[in-house]
Amino acid sequence: MSARPLRADAARNYERIVVAAVETFDEIGPEATLEQIAERAEVSVMTLYRRFSNRDQLIQAVFDHLLVTEIEPVTTTRTDDPWQDLVDALATVTDLLVQRQAIHSLAREFQAFANETAQHFLRSMQGLLNRAIDANEVRPELEVRDLVAVIVMTIATAHPGDPDGADRRRYLALLADGLRPSPTTLPPPSSHDMSGPPDCGQ
Repeated sequence: MSARPLRADAARNYERIVVAAVETFDEIGPEATLEQIAERAEVSVMTLYRRFSNRDQLIQAVFDHLLVTEIEPVTTTRTDDPWQDLVDALATVTDLLVQRQAIHSLAREFQAFANETAQHFLRSMQGLLNRAIDANEVRPELEVRDLVAVIVMTIATAHPGDPDGADRRRYLALLADGLRPSPTTLPPPSSHDMSGPPDCGQ
């Protein structure tokens, strides 16, 4: 009978550590130490190491946490407006990458972890894109890589002089309008793989 409270306590510690890691990376940057994360989580460093044997495991958990808590809720949304579902997902992912520069730096450092998370993201975006195509809301020749390109180009408009993201919203709207059906067909894409995490270029 005593095992259940221990399992619940371990689960709580796991969640506290991961949430603290997200906050610490946001505040300090990708160079944040495990000791700083443990302090924010209000657990001992030994407790942290019992849950995560190394920094790599913790960073993987951070990617998974952000995917589940911040990205999947919007990429799995299904309303009666496939177009708005798609645009909302693009806006959410763009905002996440702009606001969490430290996490994005970690994604570049730990490319294998980030790519695994990115594949989950692309699969959920593919569902949104398919619904929008079926509803004739977007160009039928679009691929999920085109959505990644929209995210990258929108991120490029972010700058410190626009903390509220007015320019980001403006240019996302402009780019999203290009996804709409058109009498002209898009040229074919290159063979370059764009399935990894979007690059902020900052």
